[in-house]
Amino acid sequence: MHRLGILLSGRGSNFLAIANAIHEDRLLSAEIAVVLSNLEDAPGLTAARELNIPTFAIPSAGRKRAEHDAEMIARLHQHKVDLVCLAGYMRIISPMFVEAFPNRILNVHPSLLPAFPGLDAQAQALNYGAKVAGCTVHFVDEAVDHGVIVLQKTVPVHDDDTDETLSARILEQEHRAYPEAIAAVLSGEYSIQDRRYVRSKV
Repeated sequence: MHRLGILLSGRGSNFLAIANAIHEDRLLSAEIAVVLSNLEDAPGLTAARELNIPTFAIPSAGRKRAEHDAEMIARLHQHKVDLVCLAGYMRIISPMFVEAFPNRILNVHPSLLPAFPGLDAQAQALNYGAKVAGCTVHFVDEAVDHGVIVLQKTVPVHDDDTDETLSARILEQEHRAYPEAIAAVLSGEYSIQDRRYVRSKV
């Protein structure tokens, strides 16, 4: 059984999508070992407690990044986490954090990377006039929204889209993509060739 550590800062909708996939046997051989947040009042922590999952708030405000990340890493190791999943975690992961879990940290981003990294990706897509948007699940490395791409899903951009309508359609695909990507990574049936995630041939 592979143990997942979830990091979140908000409502945790992608965390709940992962939890639902496990409950519905769409994500086999995985369990959520712990949920961590840098915000004490993150709604996702409440949702995790309701599911009887161990939760910890480790506030980041006013603390040095290295000190905060060291405590996060220690909690993940304490719960013997195999794979770290960022689910709306609104902090940049430090190189120290990446080194602690090499190729074992995943993130989902609401754009088709490498297009539109960073904040407000949906607004960036609309402002640029993109005709197709989507989401990307990728490994986390030392740069922002830069790591090796595991899986992407697309949605069309409509002429009358707003940030809200486009974000909602992308979020639906995030909820599908993240459990699929986690299952693919946990299978171990892949290799990383330069920047390419390559599934092993059966």
